Amino acid sequence: MPLVMPTLEHNALVEIFREHPELAPRLLATLFHVEVPPHASVAVVESSLDQLVPVEFRADLVLELRDASGALALAIVLEVQRDEDPDKKFSWPTYVTVVRARKRCGTVVLVVAPDAGVATWAAENIDLGLGLGHIEPLVLGPAVVPEITDPDQAEKELELAVLSAVVHGNGPNGLTVVQAALAALGRLDQEHAAVYFQVIWNGLREPMRRALEALVMERQIKGEAAFPPFAQKLIDRGKLEGLREGKLEGLREGELKAKRGTLLRLLARAGIVLAECESARIQACTDITTLDRWIDNVLGAKDATEVLS
Repeated sequence: MPLVMPTLEHNALVEIFREHPELAPRLLATLFHVEVPPHASVAVVESSLDQLVPVEFRADLVLELRDASGALALAIVLEVQRDEDPDKKFSWPTYVTVVRARKRCGTVVLVVAPDAGVATWAAENIDLGLGLGHIEPLVLGPAVVPEITDPDQAEKELELAVLSAVVHGNGPNGLTVVQAALAALGRLDQEHAAVYFQVIWNGLREPMRRALEALVMERQIKGEAAFPPFAQKLIDRGKLEGLREGKLEGLREGELKAKRGTLLRLLARAGIVLAECESARIQACTDITTLDRWIDNVLGAKDATEVLS
């Protein structure tokens, strides 16, 4: 099994659970509605797993839940999965069986998978042979992680808000979800806030990054309440270099015009004829995320109604 070097995004997501190990059992109980054994402490013990399995089978993180007497109550093997990897269907059962045998306690696999397709793949039951036994990974993906759009809720559940922004940041409500998470990061020290911001930023695709940049600049120009200082680094790093008051609207309109043009060209190639009202709707659209969704809808669509849904 070839070793794959983890990315910065991968490591940053792992660090959230390393620094807040109590987050994993809490999410098991609240999002998966499983009965987590009563416990008094949660500790990171991945070094123990290193001694139990070969290097090619090492997990991202292993957590132990212990009761008040110090007895093991549950082990959680945490994996961050950004892409499909067939080898994981063999390594995940290894984690469960080896840890369970050596630790003498129940063991589960918890997978963090921001991409919806990867999450669906990861959640499949793993048949151990002849249908006589299986491993069922618990997957934190778009179908499970809630969209947190309320800043007050984001502040109360900060780590979950960060996961929400990573998982849903590119969706229809992506900008609102990301704003809620960024606002909540303001209560952290600069070092931790910057790390969490980087986790969110790295998960955003180009259209949403541009929308966030434009929002940061717009608030700066209008003198409105800004995002926490770390978000201002978007501007300081030159991601918005050259933008000044009076140019912002031109930038947005240029991007919108390009998106509309792409959509119209794809419709023409697909042989989809627009009614006058449908053409007007496209020209009137000022939301980049909506235009991107319509562009994606062209593939396989039979008419304009399916595209502009």
